[in-house]
Amino acid sequence: MRLGVLDIGSNTVHLLVADAHPGGRPLAAQSHRTVLRLMRYLTPDGAISDEGVAALVDAVTRARELAAAEKVEELLPTATSAVREAANGPEVIARIEQALGMPLQVLGGEAEARFTFLAVRRWFGWSAGRILLFDIGGGSLEIAAGDEELPEFAESVPLGAGRMTIAHLPDDPPGEKAVAALREHAAATLAPIAAALKGAPKPDHVVGSSKTIRSLAKLAGFPRPGWSGIERMVLPRQSLGQWIPRLARIPAGVRKELPGITPDRTVQITAGAVVLHETMRAFGVSELEVSPWALREGVMLRYIEEMGWG
Repeated sequence: MRLGVLDIGSNTVHLLVADAHPGGRPLAAQSHRTVLRLMRYLTPDGAISDEGVAALVDAVTRARELAAAEKVEELLPTATSAVREAANGPEVIARIEQALGMPLQVLGGEAEARFTFLAVRRWFGWSAGRILLFDIGGGSLEIAAGDEELPEFAESVPLGAGRMTIAHLPDDPPGEKAVAALREHAAATLAPIAAALKGAPKPDHVVGSSKTIRSLAKLAGFPRPGWSGIERMVLPRQSLGQWIPRLARIPAGVRKELPGITPDRTVQITAGAVVLHETMRAFGVSELEVSPWALREGVMLRYIEEMGWG
């Protein structure tokens, strides 16, 4: 069966097409992305502007047409923090559903964390033991922990790379003073969550997912000895920290020349690096492993389970 997950996020509208069959893992067939950076379309009252809604509807319509061209049998459309938290969210959701011709699943922050954790658990397997997960999107940061298939702890905080760029690093390049202010804000936001997990068992694996973290791993990480490719990348906190002052000094147009930094991530990669570094510091993490599976794969895996295939 050919499935499609349409992820309407804060940074992109991303269609993942995969073939699934009973007893097997989904095999990615195609991936289509439209870069929107919805945060730049927010009005002072927190609504998505008419221009932003029009761009969003165009991207969703294009994704629906691509899904039809790819012969997707079941399309699973989801939206995350940018749509969920917009002041005109209900209106935007209605426009998206009209463009799709079907209902839209709007995920809360905790649900995002749980779906992503499911994907990471399946990727690393039961032998991985206890997992602590960090996932940085455009609008929010998800944190989850547990040793089962679903996390025993799942939290979402508004520390997404796009949101933090607009709120704290609006200048290009942002400079070290702005970076320091973002560090303080992130540390204060993370402190109560780190305190809540302080008595939890030590994780066997600390895992980062999302395109932002994969990009940072390509920039500042390394393949674990004996493994190959980004699917087995390790990102040390020390190495990440050494890159942040450099990222803060160079403009976005130059950052795209750096290893792993794609054009759609150049604007918000500095904020993403700061947030990730402070998250690792808050939880006492010296390095993390990178998962190629994240929210979209989690949504697909849950659907497969509900179909009785898992």
